[in-house]
Amino acid sequence: MAENDKNTSADQGAAGNPQAAGFPLTVVTQYLKDLSFENPAGPEALVNLKEVPTGTVRVDVRVQPRTPPEIEIILFLALEAKAEGKSVYVVECEYGGLFRLGRVTQDVVLPLIMIEAPRLLFPFARQVIANAISAGGFPPLLINPIDFAALYRDKREELVKQAEATKGAAGNPAVN
Repeated sequence: MAENDKNTSADQGAAGNPQAAGFPLTVVTQYLKDLSFENPAGPEALVNLKEVPTGTVRVDVRVQPRTPPEIEIILFLALEAKAEGKSVYVVECEYGGLFRLGRVTQDVVLPLIMIEAPRLLFPFARQVIANAISAGGFPPLLINPIDFAALYRDKREELVKQAEATKGAAGNPAVN
């Protein structure tokens, strides 16, 4: 009888305390998967640099399913800097993390994977890129914070539109 009381109170404690049941998203490990730095102009780019390079940043979040509840998330960042219309340097970084999903409802899984996981990886990937640029002889560049929630919303809207277009095409057979 005493054992049943202990089990019942332990179960109630886990339900009343979200941390006792586990976190929704846990970082198992993180790592640098791939890094590329190119200086196409060589030393001339460093010697003849008269203006601060400007550039564009491309961002992508890639998901690799693993044995549940683990999932691999790869944050891809690519930066191309130009000065006087010429490419000064190009950096591509794939920074990954292995995450464990806790007990969460299905409606929060995708936001955890596409928003929270890359948000946790971003500061480390940004530092790797800044170090690579600095090691290449250029002034270090810190990429501004990225709004992964906005990227997720944009991508989600795009996926919904594609699904609707597919349904529309399937519902309206072509007339030959």
